[in-house]
Amino acid sequence: MSTPNQSRNTNAFYMQAGISFGIALLTMVFAIIYLPVDPWIRAFLGIGTLYLTTSAFTLAKCVRDAQENQYVVSRLDQARVDKILADHDPFKVVS
Repeated sequence: MSTPNQSRNTNAFYMQAGISFGIALLTMVFAIIYLPVDPWIRAFLGIGTLYLTTSAFTLAKCVRDAQENQYVVSRLDQARVDKILADHDPFKVVS
């Protein structure tokens, strides 16, 4: 059962995102390697790039996990409502 606001990404979108990430990371690494500065400055920029990359992956995972948890909660709420509606008899006399 899917919700109306649930989006499905295509394989082409995933491929485009992966290629875009790869190009951006390789461009940054290339720029750091060929930057005309001292090695310690290159090392600092390299560590910064590595930290930024791992932080981006961690943030993406946290956002994905939060969305999945929200989806599970909404499915449980919908199941409860469906059960209440299935058990309800509108013609039953209340005494």
